[in-house]
This record gives sequence, C-alpha cells and structure tokens, in this order.
Amino acid sequence: LEMPLNELVCFNIEMAGYKCPTPVQKHAMPIILNKRDLMACAQTGSGKTAAFLMPILNQIFEEGPPKNIPVQSASQTRYPGRMKQFPMALVLSPTRELACQIYEEACKFSYRSRVRPCVVYGGADPVQQMKDLDRGCHLLVATPGRLVDMIERGKLSLEMVKYLVLDEADRMLDMGFEPQIRRIVLEDNMPPLGKRQTLMFSATFPKKVQELARNFLNNYIFLAVGRVGSTSENITQKVVWVDEHDKRSFLLDLLNAAGLKNAMNSRDSLTLTFVETKKGADALEQFLSKEGYPVTSIHGDRSQKEREEALWSFRTGRTPIMVATAVAARGLDIPNVKHVINFDLPSDVEEYVHRIGRTGRVGNLGLATSFFNEKNRNMAMDLVELITETRQELPEWLSVLAKEVQLEHRSSNPRKYGGRRYGAGGFGSRDYRQIGRERGGSNANRSVPPPNFPSPTFAAAPYAGNHFMNTYRNNYGGNYAAPATDWWGN
Repeated sequence: LEMPLNELVCFNIEMAGYKCPTPVQKHAMPIILNKRDLMACAQTGSGKTAAFLMPILNQIFEEGPPKNIPVQSASQTRYPGRMKQFPMALVLSPTRELACQIYEEACKFSYRSRVRPCVVYGGADPVQQMKDLDRGCHLLVATPGRLVDMIERGKLSLEMVKYLVLDEADRMLDMGFEPQIRRIVLEDNMPPLGKRQTLMFSATFPKKVQELARNFLNNYIFLAVGRVGSTSENITQKVVWVDEHDKRSFLLDLLNAAGLKNAMNSRDSLTLTFVETKKGADALEQFLSKEGYPVTSIHGDRSQKEREEALWSFRTGRTPIMVATAVAARGLDIPNVKHVINFDLPSDVEEYVHRIGRTGRVGNLGLATSFFNEKNRNMAMDLVELITETRQELPEWLSVLAKEVQLEHRSSNPRKYGGRRYGAGGFGSRDYRQIGRERGGSNANRSVPPPNFPSPTFAAAPYAGNHFMNTYRNNYGGNYAAPATDWWGN
C-alpha cells in the first residue's frame, strides 16, 4: 500500500516488524492523512489502534510542535513548580487496560522522535501521573474521568488539541461516560468543529454512537469494514447447551481437552473465560485453582496493581487461564488467546461480539465456546444470525429455539399466558433440547442437545491442531499450528 508516510514512521513500522496493513488500516489511514473526520466501524481485533496512531503521529512529525502556546509561570497552576501541558493529540479510552495498550503502541510508533506520549487513568496514583506529565506531553491517552480530574487540577489544557480520537466509543457510552465526554469535547477549551480533526472508532454502531458522531464530527466519512457489529470468520463459534449446575464440570472437560491442568508458562495457548459477576469470577477462580489449574482473574473491584499483575501473569503464560468480567471484554489486545469461553453468556449480542473478539485477532485463528441454557433464550435469534452469516455450523436445537422466540415476539399473546400452537404453553411448552427424541432418538432426559448433536468426547491433548474431535460431528476448533496471516501487529 502506497501512502505518503514520514520517514520516521516508516522506520518505526519496519522496526515493529509489520508487513501488510489490515483492511481497516488500508482504508482509514488515507482518510485520516487527508485530514477528514472519520467514523469507523470494524470488527474487534482488526488493527484499529494502529490505524489512527500512525497517521496522527505522521502529521505531528510533519507539522512540528504547536505554535503560540501560552506562557505560564509555576504560580499559574494549583501545585507550585508544575506546569500545565498542552497536548496536540488526545485519545479517549473506556478502560485503563486499553489506555495502557494504546500508550504502548504510541511509544512504539513515536520511537526516536521528540514526540512524547503520556497516559492518565483512574485507579493509579495521580501524583505519579502528574510527575510524568511534567516531563512533557504531546500525545495524551486518557480515560474520561481521570482526564477531567487532571483538567480541574490545572495540569492539562485542551486548547492546542488538533487530533481527537474516541476509541471504543460504544463501550464508553455503555459505561456511562457520556457526561464526561460531552464536557471534555464541548464545554472545556477544546477547539471547535473545523479546528480539530475528530476520529471515532467503534465495533458497533448503535443509536447513541450515531448521535455522538453527529455532535462531534464535521462532514465526516463513515467507514464500515465487514458487517457492523459482526464477528470475524477467523473465530470458530460453538454454542453448547449446558444446564446451570453442569457448567463447572463441562468447563473442566474443555480445559482437560486443552491439556491445561497443571500447565505452566503456556503462553501460546491462553484461555479466557467470561462470567457475569465479580463474585462469580472470584468463585470460579477459587474452584479452578483447587482443581489444580493455573488460573488468575480480573474484575472491576481489583486494584490497579492487582489487575496489572493478573494481566501480566496471563500474557506471559504463567497462568494460561484467566476468568474475567466485562471489564476485560473490550479493547484488550492479548496475543495468543486461542480460546474464549462464555461461562455466562451476556444479555446482549454486542457484548458477545466484543467478548469473543479477544481471540482470532489480526488474522489469527480462534475458538469461542458459549454455554447456553434457558436463561439465555433472549440471545437465540442474535446467535443464529451471527453464526449463519459467518458460514459456520449451526446447532439444530438453537435454530428451532430461535424460531420459537421469533414467534413469541410476533405473537399478540405472550407465551406466559399460554395459547401457543406447540401445546401446553407457559413454561411447559416444547422442549427444544429433545428434538432428537421426536425423530426417534433415545436420550430424552439428557441436559445437553439431542443425539444429532452429541456431547463432546474429550481426551487430554496439546492445544493445537485437531484435538476437539467428536463434537458436533466435526472438528471442534481450527488448526492453531497453521501459519498465521501476515497482518500488521503479528
């Protein structure tokens, strides 16, 4: 791909070992280099971070430092001796983990330059972050809450910002950051529309994100790479019926099949398991640890130090199993996550997309297994749509359930009041797990899907190649030993 990139940017790209751009990079970077506002929707793991960092840094290298920065004295700030910083670029991120990742990428692409990236986020010592800012800040990565705090402390001014990025915009809105975002962009001394270049990146494009784009972007270009809100075809999706009381034993079967019991330093076969609650994360970690599995966990109640230690332990393979709540579902770019397990399915499909997007990133293959039961029937239609559009095997019981749910939505009489064509109505209507029995199957009392979709047969094996046999009548996962696609970021 031919793009007019600064020599230093090209050098740093080469130093990082990047070869070919991903689709979102290929299409987004020329738009940004032409100084147009951009609303980009792309699947998770598609290389969005580099897509905005490289052209922004390229323009900063070309244009040099901002002119007419206000002269100030130490007495102008609340803390004597500490000067206010005027960054040229601001990247807003929903979580501290994602903010740190973006900062690390910015350091990589600004190597051997005079551009100094900084990062500020909640949960860490603000005094240390202010000391870091005192050394200079040209590109700032921040979470909304801590950024507002630093502005109120007199440590930062946004009046010189030329490039504003809202990364994972949908996630920031989900987490309730809209008031802080609107204050930062509209009420503080941020340059107005037309005086700054604004970029929004999101994996989904719900109504709230569309409204934000209308308010913050000027004559913007909308870029959609792949289906908006969809999943990568590199991720093999499997949905299995597992009753609530069977989840732990089924999870042990999966981990045994991957050969992860007592495994240490297995950084090439990481397994990320999602649960819905913080209490559930702690309980599942304790259970797996007692069973002899190297496991760690992460959730919102952990201190920043504990979260960083857990992520380091997981990344390095010291504990190749991590139990997480949604705090780790968005934005985290952890190489070598081969398997994502939805121990608890989320309540909406957008969260599902982001969770399984932790595997199969930047062209690699991945596997996602979701435990499904009666509590998740509201997800049936969306799961069928996602699995179908990625041309993967769809369990027949899930297809039948989705049709039932669709009929319920169309019916003028809710199911709980009876009157369904399938018989008794209410909670005693058709058992979609027993389709096989209606066709002559013999396993009527099983808590898993019918005979046409037998329960997996597991045997301990290395986590590579074709070792998930006898599941859904074909190979459970992809061949992870195969060479990965040569995307940027590998």
